[in-house]
Amino acid sequence: MKSAVFRIILASIAISVLIFAFSLFVMRLFRTWSSPFAPQPNWTQNSQTNQSSGNSGKSGNALQLPPVQPDENPAPGEATFTLTAQAGFTQFWPDQATATLGYNGSYLGPILRFRQGEQVRIQVLNELDEPTTVHWHGLVVPGDQDGGPHQIIQPGATWAPEFTVSQPAATLWFHPHAITTTATQVYAGLAGLIYIDDPVSHSLALPQDYGINDFPLIVQDRNFDNHKQFAYQATMMGLVPGETILVNGTLDPYLDVPQDTVRFRILNASNSENYSFQLSDGSDLIQIASDGGLLSTPIAQRSIDLSPGERAEVVIDFAEIAEDSIQLLLGGRPILDFYIKGPSQTRRPALPEQLANIEPLPSEPDQTIRVFELQSMGITGTINGKAFDRHRIDETVPLGETETWIIRNRGGMMMQSGGHPFHVHGTQFQVIARNGQLPPAEERGYKDTVFVGVGEEVHIRIRFNQPGLYMYHCHILEHEENGMMGQVKVE
Repeated sequence: MKSAVFRIILASIAISVLIFAFSLFVMRLFRTWSSPFAPQPNWTQNSQTNQSSGNSGKSGNALQLPPVQPDENPAPGEATFTLTAQAGFTQFWPDQATATLGYNGSYLGPILRFRQGEQVRIQVLNELDEPTTVHWHGLVVPGDQDGGPHQIIQPGATWAPEFTVSQPAATLWFHPHAITTTATQVYAGLAGLIYIDDPVSHSLALPQDYGINDFPLIVQDRNFDNHKQFAYQATMMGLVPGETILVNGTLDPYLDVPQDTVRFRILNASNSENYSFQLSDGSDLIQIASDGGLLSTPIAQRSIDLSPGERAEVVIDFAEIAEDSIQLLLGGRPILDFYIKGPSQTRRPALPEQLANIEPLPSEPDQTIRVFELQSMGITGTINGKAFDRHRIDETVPLGETETWIIRNRGGMMMQSGGHPFHVHGTQFQVIARNGQLPPAEERGYKDTVFVGVGEEVHIRIRFNQPGLYMYHCHILEHEENGMMGQVKVE
């Protein structure tokens, strides 16, 4: 009798779980975000055109370059910038207006350029009709200046973070980080780059003339509906991958480059897709930097893999390429055409053999070790078996003490990407082991995001030099918003 009752209880629980899972599936299946399309947008306000004309017979559109935001403060050692999150329209397609979001424009944002040691103040105005934040991804700042979910900017409000730039030269980025709206706001266009300059990087023989031999490449996948509006579709499995690739918000882009060494700062700004970059002629990409700055030495690679949130700085020597044009490929698919101009009048010297002196973070016998187990079920996920709760502190870490964190990917059901990019706010860490082996050379610089594949175990050495409350999470934005995030308090 007891056995029969037990079976009935188990069956009831199983049916309840199935009903709940099916409800989630239906909800996710029909959770589709489309930008509000206006048949007759006001092109004189909050609009831009990412199509070019008069391209001298070249196929596609000239690559758009984000403007460098001017510093409003003339005082030495100080910088003031203004960022406005706003809605607008962008013309990706001929004679079609797509409703988008951007900073100081209709799509993406300007480049914020800081100097090491500089005191920075940023006026952030929210002109959207919903709350937002601006998270400085990769920047070492106090927790209350980080722009995470606790620094919400209400519509019409202004946030004014201030901080001192305390880290070496690097390519970072900024994007929203509010609960439940991060994924859709980033998809609609809210993202921008941060460049940090320092004396070491300026002293090296590296290409560093913006728009001449130093170019940003913000790579994103997007879907468009029949009206050429963004079609954001998240199902129980995750985000539907985009069929269209945009580079700096440009559709089918091309770029004229000198017959010389050229630097590219590549950001995987997708919500959820992993990218593998190659050149169409099989030439090497020379990686000189990762998330947190310069590597020790240049690394020649036939392909470079980036998960969401990761960056890589690469140099291509177009003087060594026999053809007049080549293509940058994404998983074998052309995403950017390079047209090589005539010989450079002032050929740049060879890349230096030594780039940065990277001191390893200390390892002590009694060092604290923390374990983070990532597990997902479709679009939802947990860290150490817990879904995110903004009212719960998951870890408390002493300020200035080095620790070892072990990140394990336990897999899960209905995994779409096969792995998780693990991101930590407010610091840069060092990868010290991947699956029991030394990490590959490109992971031996400073990082803030590291990819952990199914079944993998990655060890990082980490230290927080600023106090406050920070997030750690999977940088697949849909996973982050559906449980795979935790909070660490540094004090």
